[in-house]
Amino acid sequence: MKIVIIGIQGAGKSTQGNLLSEKLKVPYLSTGHIFRQLAKEKTKLGRYIKEVMNAGYLIPDKKTIAIVNEYLTRPEYKKGYILDGFPRTIAQAKAFTQVIDKVVHLNVSDKEALWRLAYRNGEIREDDTLAAIKKRIDLFHRFTKPVLNYYRKKEILIEVNGEQSIQDIHHEIMHKIGNQA
Repeated sequence: MKIVIIGIQGAGKSTQGNLLSEKLKVPYLSTGHIFRQLAKEKTKLGRYIKEVMNAGYLIPDKKTIAIVNEYLTRPEYKKGYILDGFPRTIAQAKAFTQVIDKVVHLNVSDKEALWRLAYRNGEIREDDTLAAIKKRIDLFHRFTKPVLNYYRKKEILIEVNGEQSIQDIHHEIMHKIGNQA
């Protein structure tokens, strides 16, 4: 099964992505993780990605599409995957050639997302400044919300209330994709 998870920063995409990966026995792939790994590299691309991310901007469509498509050619993704953080724009959605079974939208308010990010346990990332987070939330509303309509028209969008408990969200996703958790 090939599933895309879309949601505002702090919506719980990685938490739900990992739970789905375990349940459905397909790998979880986060574009944010890929970009953070690339940003650590002492290459021209790595430095560029680091600058763009730290400023709170989106990596340009062409670069993002090329990186994601390259990853998805790897053998571990042939039978399916859970993809988090892509597509983020209409251009990315239209250029993405993979057949997607379902797109899960974890619907969380801006206020809830900011609260979660402010009190997130664990690692504090270099790209998690308040200004960068606010910019990414604004970018989500401006560029990613239209992607939801794109997938709604294709009748593969699943809307999930992302402000429930982790287990309730997981059960709702499993129910809506046709598997009982």
